[in-house]
Amino acid sequence: MSRFTGKPISGLPEALPEGETILWQGAPAWRSLARRAFRVKLLSVYFGILIIWRVVASLAAGDGFTLSMASSLSSVVLCTIALGGFFLLAWLIARTTTYTITSRRLVITYGIAVPKSVNLPFSRIDAADLRELPEGTGDLSVKLPAATRLSYILLWPHVRAGAGGRAEPVLRCIAEPQLVANILVNGLSNTISAHERATVAVLSKASEHPGLQAQAA
Repeated sequence: MSRFTGKPISGLPEALPEGETILWQGAPAWRSLARRAFRVKLLSVYFGILIIWRVVASLAAGDGFTLSMASSLSSVVLCTIALGGFFLLAWLIARTTTYTITSRRLVITYGIAVPKSVNLPFSRIDAADLRELPEGTGDLSVKLPAATRLSYILLWPHVRAGAGGRAEPVLRCIAEPQLVANILVNGLSNTISAHERATVAVLSKASEHPGLQAQAA
């Protein structure tokens, strides 16, 4: 993980070395990110319950219906602002994030205020895991060697807690997740040397498609 100054070059912190090519680039779908990372649906239900409770409490105190609705107006406004803030943050994260799969590595470039990047050569990726989401997007996470340590806080929301609580980088809420998983598997299979004998498995948890598996020859 590193920070850099200036603007990303085609979504990357620097130009690619000669001979390395971009296989795929994408970003989180911001609406899906708002639902998954910020739980806006759950928050909407929570805020709705609070507003209803305030109206009921006001009615129980003897206030008229009109007065009770008027007293809940401030809660409605505050809840709307809060939800709008989460949607805005999800949009900003999606706008400032670029996921890149090259012929040699996976790169996550992100950061609203301070641009940062995570550079993951294929030789450092042990496995990948695909979770397809109901809205048609998906999360593609990668498993790294046990010795590799990343900061969960600094990498959020492009991260999940893996085995042993280790941070695993995630391509969050990407469109066409099965296609992206295939591109990553093919890139890994074509790059990892025979001596490493690395196995890459992409397991779909939320679909009826069988898991894709690729093993270095």
